[in-house]
Amino acid sequence: MTGTATILHADLDAFYASVEQLLDPSLRGKPIAVGGGVVLAASYEAKAFGVHGGMLGRRARALCPELRFVSGHFADYQRLGDAAIGVLGDFTPLVERISIDEAFANVAGSEHLFGSPEDMAKTIRKRVAAEVGLPISLGVAQTKHLAKIASQVAKPDGLVVVHPGTEGDFLHDLPVELMWGVGPVARARLAGIGVFTIGQLAQTPGWSTESLLGRAVGGKLAALARNRDPREVVTHRRARSVGAQSALGKKPAVEGVFGPTLRHLADRVASRLRAKSRAGRTVTVRVRFADLRAVTRSVTLPAAISATAILAETAEDLVRAALADHPNEAAISLLAIAVSHLEYNPVLQLELPYRLADEKRRPGTKKGTARWLADRAVDAIRDRFGRESIGYGSVVLGRRGAVPDAFRELAEREL
Repeated sequence: MTGTATILHADLDAFYASVEQLLDPSLRGKPIAVGGGVVLAASYEAKAFGVHGGMLGRRARALCPELRFVSGHFADYQRLGDAAIGVLGDFTPLVERISIDEAFANVAGSEHLFGSPEDMAKTIRKRVAAEVGLPISLGVAQTKHLAKIASQVAKPDGLVVVHPGTEGDFLHDLPVELMWGVGPVARARLAGIGVFTIGQLAQTPGWSTESLLGRAVGGKLAALARNRDPREVVTHRRARSVGAQSALGKKPAVEGVFGPTLRHLADRVASRLRAKSRAGRTVTVRVRFADLRAVTRSVTLPAAISATAILAETAEDLVRAALADHPNEAAISLLAIAVSHLEYNPVLQLELPYRLADEKRRPGTKKGTARWLADRAVDAIRDRFGRESIGYGSVVLGRRGAVPDAFRELAEREL
């Protein structure tokens, strides 16, 4: 591959914890964690002790007795994240934001205005530090995958440029977990065949990784390890699905566990659909068992839905079917709901009263309409007084998650 490295990946460092240290200067240089019962995010000072996101609070305190927990300032996360990523837009219109704290940018064509991609990256870092007050790491390369890895290598608060022709040497000794799509399970499986670095993965036959990780994942990782990534920076991406998930640890696979969890997830997903005036026809659930094996079940409905109760009941049916197909599974560790085949649905299409058996699950019937109107009333109250001001009784009384919904919403929001 020849040419110029013009793809930038910008990633705010320890974003949530850095925001807290910005808002309260007395926290700077100290080990802090956002959260309480569960660590939502940790500062670099806390990470040095082994503290990380998702860790139980008591375990984090055992590792770092001086750890200080702070509550999240979610409105400030959104405001400061927007401001930092907005700096990229001053250099190019080709910005693809992929989360609240990271984005890609293609600066090809901007060099005659702002200098080389490396010069632009340096200026972006200085501006974010001066104008927003947050540290940001940047990677510059010819592909999105390589730019993202470069920004991880640059952390904390650094810049790494991978010049054309040096990609293989750069990737060779890096650990495979820096790659997109390599989580703990994939990492363990690769380690089982002696693959620990990206260079080793690049030398592994494609059929071997496909048999180990599945055709889609194995093939993709094999290509990325060889720096084959044709993806372009996409500025406008229409959401094809809306989803949410909840890790349960290891809980019994019984209705008393999955019912409240699914209703909570349905509330989050359906409220986001309604906020965008959207509805979806296909509902998919994912059930992960204690051994990390997962199954999915889905159903395509005759009409698009966005009502919380209809989504929850549909998801519960799918989970029951999945568990019935796996009667020997006694515990579940994760549940997820996704709604796809989305369509804009600003008004509700009414149906004639045919007295169908599934009337209450059909959005346009009298019962379905009543459910939708109840949801809209809840939405209106939340818009005015906050999400915690009102909820569905079975969810509010039956489940109180360790991770605040406001934090989840930031991670799942369409940007």
